[in-house]
Parts: sequence; C-alpha cells; structure tokens
Amino acid sequence: MYKNHLSYAKCTFVVIMTHAIMILTALLRGNCDALEILLPLTVAVLGLDIVYAFVCRLFYKQMTYTSDFLLLLLLGLSVIFQSYFGSVGFATKHYITCIIALVMCQIGFLLTRNHAWIQSKKKYLYIILGILILSILLLTGSRSMWISIGSFSLQPSEFMKPVFILLCATSIREQHPKQKILCFYVSRETIALTIAFLIIALLQWWCRDLGSLPTFAAVYACGMFCRLCYPRAKLSKKSIIGICVVGVLVVIAALKFAPGYVQDRLSVDIWNQMEGDGYQQCKALIAIAEGGLFGKGPGNGTLYQVFAADTDIVFSTICEEWGFLVALLMIAILMSLMLLPMINKPRSYFHTTMILGVVAAMIIQMGLNIFGSCNLIPFTGVTIPFISAGGSSMMTSGFLIGMLKAGQSPVFRKRELKQEKVKKFAKKQADSSNTAKIPIRKPKKSTKRRGVTA
Repeated sequence: MYKNHLSYAKCTFVVIMTHAIMILTALLRGNCDALEILLPLTVAVLGLDIVYAFVCRLFYKQMTYTSDFLLLLLLGLSVIFQSYFGSVGFATKHYITCIIALVMCQIGFLLTRNHAWIQSKKKYLYIILGILILSILLLTGSRSMWISIGSFSLQPSEFMKPVFILLCATSIREQHPKQKILCFYVSRETIALTIAFLIIALLQWWCRDLGSLPTFAAVYACGMFCRLCYPRAKLSKKSIIGICVVGVLVVIAALKFAPGYVQDRLSVDIWNQMEGDGYQQCKALIAIAEGGLFGKGPGNGTLYQVFAADTDIVFSTICEEWGFLVALLMIAILMSLMLLPMINKPRSYFHTTMILGVVAAMIIQMGLNIFGSCNLIPFTGVTIPFISAGGSSMMTSGFLIGMLKAGQSPVFRKRELKQEKVKKFAKKQADSSNTAKIPIRKPKKSTKRRGVTA
C-alpha cells in the first residue's frame, strides 16, 4: 500500500489468517461432527481471498487498498456466520451474493471516480430514480416493496439509495442561481432534490415500509448540510432557522400521523406481549443474554427458528452463537470500512458530499438494526450491510463501498509516481542552488588620516 506503509502481501495474509482462525474456532466449538463438512466452506472462503487479492492487485493500481481488504474480510466473516446459523453447512446463495457485492464494488468505483462525468449525467440519475419509483408502484403488487421473479425477489428501494446519494452530490458541485420563494432564496437544484426526497417519503408511507425512511432522511440532511457549507456559499441565518423549524415540524407530524402499526411499536411493552408484537425482540434479547461474551458455539443456537433470524435480527443470532465479543469485532470492522476512507483527503467537494452520504446511510441502517434488536428503539426490520442475507441489500452495499473508494483513491501508475518524484527532486535541487549564498569580500578600512585644510 502507498499511504499506510503496509505491504499488500501482509494485508492478504492477515485476511486469510483471520478467516482460517474463525473456521478453526467453528471446528473446535461448533456443532460439527466431521471435518469433511467444513471442507466446502474452507475452500470457498480462502479461495475467494486469494483470487480477489490477486485480481485486485493485477488490474487496479490504487493509492490504497484498505477498503478492498476490509470488505473482503467482512464478507468472509459473513459467509462463515450464515453457514452456521442453526446447523453446519455452506450458505451457497449468500456466498454468491458476496461475490456479486465485490463486483458491484468495482463497478461503483469505476462509475463515480470522475465527478465531471457524473455531473454531466445528472438528468439520467433523475430518470433512473423515476423508473425505480414506477417499478415499485406498478410491479410490486398491492402496496409492497418487493418484485418477485420466480424464486428470486428484488427490492427496488435499495437501488434508490446510491442514486439519491449521487443526486445530493451533484446538486452542490457548483453554485446555482437562486430564486426568492416565501422570503427564502433557494436554487432549482435544491428544490428538485427536496421534491425527490418528498416523493421517496410518500412512497415509503404508501408501501407501509417506513424502516428505510431514516436512511434517506440522513442522506438528504447531509446533502443540505454540504450545500450550506459550500466554500463559496453565503450562510443565511434565516435559511438555517427555517430548515430547523421545518425539520421539527416534520418530526412532530410524522409521530402524530404515523400508521397504526408504527404507533403500536412505539408504545408496545415487549415483555407483556412476548407472544404478540414483542415476540421477535424478546427472543433477540434472550439470545444475546444466553450467548454471553463467547457464545454457545457455532450452530448451537436456537434463534434461527425465529423469523428473519439471518436478516433483521442477525446481530442477536451472532451474539448467541459466536458471542458478544465477536459481534463487537464485526461492528468494529464495519465501522472501519465506512470511516477510514474519510481520513484521506477527498478528491473534490463532490466526493466529500458523496462520502458523507454513503457513511450516513450505512451507519443509520446498521444502527436501526442493532438498536432494534436490543430494544433501544422500535423494531424497524432493516438489515446490517454485508452481514444480513439479501441480494438487493448486498448489491447496493457493494456499490456504496465502491463509491467510498472512488472518493479517496485516485488511480496512479508506478511510472508516473517515479516521474513525479524525479521532478520534485530536480526542482528542489534547482531551488537550493538558486538560494545558495555567495561569499562577498568586504573592503578593508583605510588607516590613513585625511588631510586638514586651514
């Protein structure tokens, strides 16, 4: 690697050894009778580590490969977790979706690294968003968010997340002429982005799936914040106060006019309704408590019998079988994957907004899942990126990580790097030679006395 002085081979070795230790732990503590059962899982996970590390190094010369290795590490752990829920086996479908996530990561990187190209395609982003909204209204059936195609199902609302993030990023790339509307000066880009967000919010309400609404709200808030903090923008106290007032009113209205099932979740006492509305959360909390720090052992849990054990309450399932410490390690890796790209300086203000939108979306989504499983907030039913099972979520999350990588990792070649070093060294030598001091002899003072005239 270029930036953090870690060799590519060492990072690959760390990823392989981590997965090998997890598989060995599953063999020693898990519900596994024979070594042959673990053979497909071992070959698949370790083989993917080697192949992806080789392909990524061969075809892409980047400033840093931190995001690639963290993503590879997290996906391998996810395959191991999903393969042991309830019994020992190999989660073939989840493994395929992990490979698709790696491919989508590279696609997202290639499509979003050139901000000028994305800016020129802004109108197509609105067209894609409109097509996704129409597909939900026309193809999902009666107020649903899923499109069923045979044995497969897609969730178009997941694909709306990267499109909306790119819309937020393209809306602040440059200053726009403003118009006065109700004592406020706003641009057409801001109006269009606000209308798009309101349409998404109404769609979520119509389809009775408000769990993803906080994610879109967080992305929209980051976009507006970056718009206010634009380097050449003039901050207006009136605009800031107006936005805050509107935000408070929207929250109050959402709580008051929320659908009945949402209000029931806000006021439910799960321990008094263990067989009703609080069934999943009660089972999730009990599983976390029974798992303790080190877990019951892979494949020895009982939470897999509860609906959505591998998606909506996957955090509790991992805590039960692998322990709370392993679950914390998983969260730490996922947080590092999201936050480390923010350390390096972004390539442009467009990429700054894009990175903030991606991080906000993934953190809100992860927080809703974990806090809902722990009964700290009402149960929302959203997934943890890369850990929960689901093809639509996995593809979208992979594309989002590619956007993170594109924001802070320009492509360089080794020859270009060497030429830049040579030019810098020559310039430094030229500057030092120009500023070198030349010794100058001072004239000696005359000791003769001047004549005095009368």
